[in-house]
Amino acid sequence: MSGRNEFVADCRLRAAADLFAHTWDTVILAALAPGALRRRELRAGIGGISDKVLTEALRRLLANGLIERRAYAEAPPRVEYALAGLGRSLVDGPMAALGRWVVEHGDELADAQERADADARHWADAQEQDLRPKAG
Repeated sequence: MSGRNEFVADCRLRAAADLFAHTWDTVILAALAPGALRRRELRAGIGGISDKVLTEALRRLLANGLIERRAYAEAPPRVEYALAGLGRSLVDGPMAALGRWVVEHGDELADAQERADADARHWADAQEQDLRPKAG
């Protein structure tokens, strides 16, 4: 590839960026970083995730080759989820780098978001004032 637009046309970059587009996917990957977990352990460890959303995320992560599903022939049946090699490389590489960036710049990011929220509230209030009927 060469030229200015090499990443615009590269579907791989969009596919990689999509890995961070689903909020719970990275949370699940981080939860699996220490080792394999059963579904209920995973859900309890994460907290705040519905069963439906967990199912969708696990399917997406399996389809992307980031996690593995291991079913054991036991009674009762036991299924565990673990990072696949590809998932481990994502967790130890880009996700770890992003984590370091957040530690370094998290306060700045939060401050910017708070300013933007305040500006948006101010703008909404001004718009509301403009829409009120004038007396008179």
